Amino acid sequence: MTTDSSQAATAPTAHRRSALRTLLKDPQAVISASLLLVVVLLGLLTPLLTDHGANAVDLDAVNAGVGEHGYLLGGDKSGRDIFTRLLHSINTSVVSALIGASIALAIGVTFGLVGGYFGRRVRGVTEWVFSLIMTFPGLLLLIVLMPVTKGDFRATMVVFGVLLSPGIYRLVRNLVVGVKNELYVDAARVSGLPDRRILRRHVFTVVRGPVVIATAFLAGSSIAVQSGLAFLGVGESTVPSFGAMISEGFGNLYQEPLQFLWPSLSLGMITAALVLLGNSLRDALEGGRPKPVKITAPERRPDAGTAGHTVTGLLTVEDLALAYPTPSGDLKEVVSGVTLAVEAGETVGLVGESGSGKTQTAFAVLGVLPAEAVVTRGSIRLDGRELLGLRESELRAVRGTSIAYVPQEPMSNLDPSCTVGAQLVEGVRAAAESPMSRKEARDTVLALLRKVGIPDPARTFRSYPHQISGGMAQRVLIAGAVASRPLLLIADEPTTALDVTVQAEILDLLRDLQKELNMAVLLVTHNFGVVADICDRVAVMQNGTVVETGDTEDLFREPRHPYTRMLLDSILDEDTLRADPAATVDALGTELR
Repeated sequence: MTTDSSQAATAPTAHRRSALRTLLKDPQAVISASLLLVVVLLGLLTPLLTDHGANAVDLDAVNAGVGEHGYLLGGDKSGRDIFTRLLHSINTSVVSALIGASIALAIGVTFGLVGGYFGRRVRGVTEWVFSLIMTFPGLLLLIVLMPVTKGDFRATMVVFGVLLSPGIYRLVRNLVVGVKNELYVDAARVSGLPDRRILRRHVFTVVRGPVVIATAFLAGSSIAVQSGLAFLGVGESTVPSFGAMISEGFGNLYQEPLQFLWPSLSLGMITAALVLLGNSLRDALEGGRPKPVKITAPERRPDAGTAGHTVTGLLTVEDLALAYPTPSGDLKEVVSGVTLAVEAGETVGLVGESGSGKTQTAFAVLGVLPAEAVVTRGSIRLDGRELLGLRESELRAVRGTSIAYVPQEPMSNLDPSCTVGAQLVEGVRAAAESPMSRKEARDTVLALLRKVGIPDPARTFRSYPHQISGGMAQRVLIAGAVASRPLLLIADEPTTALDVTVQAEILDLLRDLQKELNMAVLLVTHNFGVVADICDRVAVMQNGTVVETGDTEDLFREPRHPYTRMLLDSILDEDTLRADPAATVDALGTELR
């Protein structure tokens, strides 16, 4: 089949919501941010909202009730206005949060970038310094340093910010270590960019999101510690603080419980709002990616190649479209209008160049697309059941039982820290319909290893992945995949990493297992030799679309689409000679024409 080139233009436009728009649509974020904004405004407007001083005493207003003596929330046991002290306590908390969080971020981010990006010596020094800081007992150290800070809560928060910095350092360092060897960072180095610019433009962008999230929790920690010290009576007694008010209210709890309630509620709301806002920021910056569109029925268009008939089969994919967000926030389709079907007992080859969308289509069927992927339209049905829109728990029940997967790189898909047998036993027990003992699972695994042609199943069972060959590892993965007798097996380049003789053995094994279990097989490959050997039908993909489908023999004999003909013409055989001119190389290895 062919696909109209105008299909992408007529596809429904979808946009990725920015983090800010995501936050604005999150009730938790809106409520918590609004509450914090109101609290900060109340603190800033303190001179306009009250005529009383924070420490002004009126002996006639001792333990005054709500609204008495001009005190909105009453007076405390010293005759001071509770409302006024709450407003001033807000300012104390805001200053504490700003100082503590700023110091922690300035130190942690700076040294995290340096320690993560530069060599082992620099990292060793920074690790030692921050590990030393982490050994200090934080609260005790703050109390011991009171003579140095003279009880000034601002100086105390500076010290506390230093004590908070190791957590930010480790967060940033780990992120930088993970990104510094990326190809785009290497390309920036090769282009001559200085380290300072690379850190600012290429590395800090990765760190920025998690740091923003951590800031909310740093602010909450600073407020909590300052209030805790004030509750203990450590610091200046003239500075209004939620902690000091709670301590005084606690001492007067049985006479005037409201004196304890007001500062406790205020402190609780502020810290809770910061925690909730931090969670919302995390969801927006890390988890708030575009969500797949819930598909109720596949859209069918005349240009999708499905007009007039319905695709049938054990597996049916209809008009599937996948997109990913671009840096500008728009969505770019990488798979567009894919339609194919696989019958029980049939092998369908999905072929095309790298980047044509083969693996993305297979991952969509498996339900393991990256979190940022967006399904803009389409339908995927297995044995009549719609897979798009299923919850993760429902997909887990399908994967490994009804659908199995054989990956491209066998060695990288086996855990090097566990034996082969332990990994297979775990998978067999998880896929079992009824509870299975470890001994039963072991016997089942040994039988499977024998079935897939492993000569010494017991030895392989006890071996670690590095102790077996690549072909043996692929047989192990196939054994694990067919353990649950799946309806559909998706094999993604299952022979690419193997030599020619082992490739033939693996293909024979897949053919025998398919015949025995009557499985449907979707084979993702770019190797037409594999297609000719094992596939009944072929679907050819180009730029995210299926441009041609047909029986294998017919497609090889009479390819209809120019792209299919180009792929087949690129296969070398004994009758094809290279016609490009010979190249001349000088003594330095430079090619001359």
